Amino acid sequence: MEFLLLGPVEALDPRTGARSAPSGAKQRALLGALAVHRGRVLSADRLIDELWGDAPPAAAAGALQAHIGRLRRSLHAVDGRDHIATGPAGYRLRGTACGTDAGAFERLSSEGRAALPTDPVRAADLLRRSLARWRGAPLEGASGGRLCAAEADRLGELRLTTQEALYEACLAEPHADHRLLARELERLVADHPTQERLYDLLMVALCRGGRRSEALGVYERARRRLRTELGVEPGPALRARAAEILEDPTESPASGTAAALLDLGTEISRLSARVDELTRRLNSTGALTG
Repeated sequence: MEFLLLGPVEALDPRTGARSAPSGAKQRALLGALAVHRGRVLSADRLIDELWGDAPPAAAAGALQAHIGRLRRSLHAVDGRDHIATGPAGYRLRGTACGTDAGAFERLSSEGRAALPTDPVRAADLLRRSLARWRGAPLEGASGGRLCAAEADRLGELRLTTQEALYEACLAEPHADHRLLARELERLVADHPTQERLYDLLMVALCRGGRRSEALGVYERARRRLRTELGVEPGPALRARAAEILEDPTESPASGTAAALLDLGTEISRLSARVDELTRRLNSTGALTG
């Protein structure tokens, strides 16, 4: 049995293709919580909290048992096995010969990120395969409770980290299509408008595609967005990328954008000096108060 968490919560028998998709929110939440903690016991109290939060029914223990029985029958219909173990301490999904699509995603992502420094082509292949496991939002329809919500957040963050690594690998490939990568990164930036690493990758794709002025425009866009939404300036890595592009002697900006680029270079220098000044002040204050 494989439990699918990278999208709507389902159970799948890989041998036959038979599936079970819980029909109600409580059933999805129950399967999601048990699958996330597969092989470990979850107490009745934790599962009641996961299903009903701060408003459990009067006979919560009995209602939970009814949901457990219903889910047990649903999973049994997929492959003829009893997948839920019941004991004095609570309930657990039996871990023998069971896995999750999330586990496969994490393994491939880890292998791909490890291969990135030495073999970007292999890394890109592994990272694409890991991301291909996704079918939608993590634990879709089951992330209302604390256990599933925390796991959904963790998986979502790892998905973004994997996407960033994939584009870094693609940009390192010898025959990269920089225009295509820039279009895809633009969409990703729109979905995650305060993620500095994505702006960095987009600037690289644009610059390598001969669009230096646009790359510097992305820096200014990132700066405005970060100041508006987070009240911060771009970090050192993004500032350094802008300075690197601005100072690149291999390309000259279009004549119509020279003044704008000069202004941006002045702004980068000003911000760098301001960061250095604030750092010195903080260090000085720490020494006085320590």
